[in-house]
Amino acid sequence: MKILVTGGLGFIGSHTVVELQNKGFEVVIIDNLSNSSEDVLKGIVAITGKQPIFEKLDLREKHAVKDFFKKHTDVSGVIHFAASKAVGESVANPLLYYENNIASLVYLLQELQQKPEAHFIFSSSCTVYGQADVMPIDENASIKPAISPYGNTKQIGEEIITDVTKVSNINAILLRYFNPIGAHPSGEIGELPIGVPQNLVPFITQTGMGLRKELMVYGNDYPTPDGTCIRDYIHVVDLAKAHVVALQRLIEKKNTDKVEVFNLGTGVGSSVLEVISSFEKVSGKPFPYKIVAKREGDVTKAYANTDKANNVLGWKTESSLDESIESAWKWEQKVRSK
Repeated sequence: MKILVTGGLGFIGSHTVVELQNKGFEVVIIDNLSNSSEDVLKGIVAITGKQPIFEKLDLREKHAVKDFFKKHTDVSGVIHFAASKAVGESVANPLLYYENNIASLVYLLQELQQKPEAHFIFSSSCTVYGQADVMPIDENASIKPAISPYGNTKQIGEEIITDVTKVSNINAILLRYFNPIGAHPSGEIGELPIGVPQNLVPFITQTGMGLRKELMVYGNDYPTPDGTCIRDYIHVVDLAKAHVVALQRLIEKKNTDKVEVFNLGTGVGSSVLEVISSFEKVSGKPFPYKIVAKREGDVTKAYANTDKANNVLGWKTESSLDESIESAWKWEQKVRSK
């Protein structure tokens, strides 16, 4: 069975390609390399012994998407990662996010709805919950007005998918993840952002290597135990495995609705200072950081209620925060030693 993974050379996408190939799926990757590198293919092959098909194209180009599906008529499922994903950048450049995250989704679904049957896994986010009232967050939590254009694109994306499944043979699962971190234990693939990292852990590991002077901690007067924001940090391999389980659920027709939703996290919240402490523990070195003013678009805390994913999908995380940080640190050290 041929599965399309959009953004398949990115951080989460590449780990998911590995897990798909390990389960025997044939994988074709679409990536425009805007925040990734073709070198990632070598890491995927080193781990799995298999070469995925790679098509470099931009999903914002409607004709290119049409041409892809004419060429690959046997694609039966899509895992859609390709999107811009930095909260701060989305606040500064909202139109980039609306074009990249919404147009590409529409063009994909237009092609899939022409098929007699299609399976669609959507890379969504806990940002759809906004500033949630109750912790931990379960799938029935209310969808609040988005506090960033990035979060809004995920809300809109979910609404588009829901509308399309009502009038097509597409079945979909929306995976709302919390904060993916870490790297593959082989050290062959990991998070390698282009430019200044927008996410906490790669910024920490780059600072640990001396590439960044210090980490800016945005605010220390939040209503949390140590005053810093709390997030649910999930190991990327655990997250990747959840995508394969979700896809198999659709293929085996175990889904009970045309659209299903699952939160993916560990169920444990960790503050920014706790993540820094974890890094100091696994690296054995002190970490430089500075407290600065709060940043627009950040929620105080967000961590998952994972009961539904655990019980319905039969999936749960395996790695601890320290294990996730340690794998990210090993990856960073390997990358910089080349």
